Amino acid sequence: MKGCSMRRRTVLGGLVTAALVLTSAPLAASAAPPTDVLTRAVGQLRAHADHARVGAEQSFTLQNVLTDPDGTEHVRLHRYYGGLPVLGGDLVVHLGKGNTWRGTSQTLGTTPRLSRQARIDAAAAGTVALAASTATDRRVDGSQLVVDAHSGTPALAYEVVVGGVHADQTPSELHVLVDATTGAVRRTWEGIHRDGVGNTLHSGQVPVGTTLASGTYQLNDGARGGHKTYDLNGRRFGTGTIVTSTTNVFGDGTLANRATTAADAHFGAAVTWDYYKNVHGRNGIRNDGVAAYSRVHYGANYVNAFWSDSCFCMTYGDGDAAQGWRPLTSLDVAGHEMTHGVTSNTAGLVYSGESGGLNEATSDIFGTLVEFYAANANDPADYLIGEELRTSGVPLRYMDQPSKDGSSKDCWYSGIGSIDVHYSSGVGNHFFYLLAVGSGSSSYGNSPTCNGSTVTGIGNAKAGAIWYRALTRYMTSNTNYAGARTATLSAATDLYGAGSTEYATVAAAWSAVGVN
Repeated sequence: MKGCSMRRRTVLGGLVTAALVLTSAPLAASAAPPTDVLTRAVGQLRAHADHARVGAEQSFTLQNVLTDPDGTEHVRLHRYYGGLPVLGGDLVVHLGKGNTWRGTSQTLGTTPRLSRQARIDAAAAGTVALAASTATDRRVDGSQLVVDAHSGTPALAYEVVVGGVHADQTPSELHVLVDATTGAVRRTWEGIHRDGVGNTLHSGQVPVGTTLASGTYQLNDGARGGHKTYDLNGRRFGTGTIVTSTTNVFGDGTLANRATTAADAHFGAAVTWDYYKNVHGRNGIRNDGVAAYSRVHYGANYVNAFWSDSCFCMTYGDGDAAQGWRPLTSLDVAGHEMTHGVTSNTAGLVYSGESGGLNEATSDIFGTLVEFYAANANDPADYLIGEELRTSGVPLRYMDQPSKDGSSKDCWYSGIGSIDVHYSSGVGNHFFYLLAVGSGSSSYGNSPTCNGSTVTGIGNAKAGAIWYRALTRYMTSNTNYAGARTATLSAATDLYGAGSTEYATVAAAWSAVGVN
């Protein structure tokens, strides 16, 4: 998108952004722990430098902190090396009651030690990055020097954001890591999280949050952070026009009325907000009480929907009736897209490789749980993704046996990180189905296991609580499937105990999809 910046590693939701620089001085044994959580977390990192991969040139900023009822704090930090963001260096510091050390969650393998002198300049890196994009109307929207520590030995690189538009009208925000020494492309990922997911023409007669302004009602939900829904009227940029009504009635249940689609999107956003708040205690996508916004009627016959971090918004296409596609504004779409925002503001799972598959799986999982939470008779809850999108009724994805869509994978294998994230997500989706429902035949499907085992599910409530806790407290940007197993086992231990049925079922479900 135009004007893309690097906000995600410097300013996030108005949280503390001042960096603490580590020194070699030890903590005084007699000193009381400081009250500031960032100071305390960095102090513990300094005291456990080998474990945390910490060196003298590193500094940290606070992304957020989650506190458990027993006083345990989970402090999520961004890491910098000589002032440069360390991609893949983000971590969660776990502090017990009384500021006691309980370890970290991270994927950084080695302590960064490298020169910060680039051998190519930003312009050359931009040229390389432009060539890596397949979008049209390509342009460089931003560039910064970073330390790439996603895998192997940390290296100096340019992170270049290339804007543009894909052939299907989806905007592109391609992040390209260009090696600052060799000029080679090290890694790419999309900043636009797009998916063709489920939609009903409408969700029946439902309440929508509105605001009366100058005698006209707007789709502006003051009870949920001021979430607004706009009509783009076929455009692919801007916010368009906020959807209004003189009668406080929006839509008539048909596509002949433009407000019908807007009401669906607005309702989906409200239900997603309520799900996260009432089930997980999360106050909006950033947990700061501030709403995103929705845009409908994007482009012409656009068969997709997407979340964008840069606009902090969801965008929905109208589908293509001639090709058998309905508008993309159903409950599970809203839940899916808004969850990309939640993921971006928690674990920050990079949208490529195995972390990208986990990112997509997380959106499918919570989109499904939003559908169950809504309990809407017009869109009965299930473990299908996009079942209302096609006029044929064929869903886009299946959680019970992902391979039924012809592309998704049921079981983990060593090369799964090289395929499209919408298909590698099948492993995470399959795991969650087994954890919640179990293997074999049920009213929701027939789920095989990859190791021939039998798994008895623990239900959506417990499975959802485990995944949410793992996402927000233990996963980091580069978490892979093996790391997700560890994260969910840690979450299950926290919630139910290491010897619990829930813990054992998490382990069994991961083994059942080949993650051991």
